[in-house]
Amino acid sequence: MKTGEFAWVVARRYLTARRKQAFISLISGVSVLGVAVGVAALLIALALTTGLQREMRDRIVSSAAHLYIYKLGAPWADTLEKDQAAILATPGVTGVAPAAIGKGLLKASGGGSEFVTIKGIDVKREPTVTSINDGMRAGSLDALLNRAADRDDGIILGADLATRLGAHVGDHLALITPDGPLTPYGQMTGRRNFEVVGTFQMGLYELDSTYALIDLRVALEFLRKAEPDLLQARVAQMFDAPKIGAAVAGRLGSLYSVENWTEMNKALYSALWIEKMAISLTIGLVVLVAALNIVASLVLLVMEKTRDIAILRTMGAPARAIRLIFMLQGLIIGVVGTFAGAVLGLGVSYLADRYHWLTLPGDVYQITHVPFRIEPLDVTLVLISAIVVCWIATIYPSRRAGQLDPAEALRYQ
Repeated sequence: MKTGEFAWVVARRYLTARRKQAFISLISGVSVLGVAVGVAALLIALALTTGLQREMRDRIVSSAAHLYIYKLGAPWADTLEKDQAAILATPGVTGVAPAAIGKGLLKASGGGSEFVTIKGIDVKREPTVTSINDGMRAGSLDALLNRAADRDDGIILGADLATRLGAHVGDHLALITPDGPLTPYGQMTGRRNFEVVGTFQMGLYELDSTYALIDLRVALEFLRKAEPDLLQARVAQMFDAPKIGAAVAGRLGSLYSVENWTEMNKALYSALWIEKMAISLTIGLVVLVAALNIVASLVLLVMEKTRDIAILRTMGAPARAIRLIFMLQGLIIGVVGTFAGAVLGLGVSYLADRYHWLTLPGDVYQITHVPFRIEPLDVTLVLISAIVVCWIATIYPSRRAGQLDPAEALRYQ
């Protein structure tokens, strides 16, 4: 019998020992369980943090533009249309739209009031840079256009904002802004009545709870702005936004500033990445503890099998075969525990994602439940790392077994 086959048979026999060696088998079972729990916990934690990162990214990117272009120190003047054409002509850009931003206070007829961010949009172009059409829950963007002279201008509210105000389509609200007309008595507040013509829900709490959309021309007039504050652009591949943004900046010149979605959300993604690493390292210690259990179980087994080892050595078994027996035993524990933990971790992650086991406060995390996402690379790294750690744990006990002196071992037998 070859050395490898011999070592495999003996290692498997030791692992399934009964009667006198039942305690050793129990310790081995506990070691398998420890590895399985550690691997499962690590996979669940990675699925949780990865899902949170991806969900936040997808919601932010779908609800907002990929590029934001500002003109520095000079008005858009007559270059607005020309600049939009230049941006749209940049390879990779799929849409461009102007926007005006302001702050105000919305007051409902029932007495409720909320501070809001007013966004003036180009109704025809806005859907080319954001997913606003997909987010509409009531009414439509077109209702902002072609208002009759005897009707109030239209306004579209975020779904959470509308709920807090108790507003529905057809209701009338008063919008108050600090940027009113200048009088001999100082700056007055601006006030105008609007009719709710729709609600939207983008899945991002900040937008759904604080944003109100009105037509761009109405926004410029009401907010007393001569021109839009910025241009928004969307790209075909969102991860190409930094490169395409640089191309847009080069095309427009030094009077323009271009920001992409990765820059605007850099702090958020950095915090999420740090959280993922911290959780992974912390839970990864469970696998190390399980590896220590493997060391303990193999050391106990070496002590229990001292006589057997001595007999095998006197019968001609080389030290390499003895080392391989205990190394294989540790690897069997590690492999079985690792794959059992992988099945458990993947199963729990799937069920938790499917049935929304973990809910979150939307005003803090921007989402209402924790999504679980399994990355094949994460799974592969966890499996390889766990098996390697378990293999390292076998080195000391297997070397000790291989160095055992048969004469000393059998002296008092």
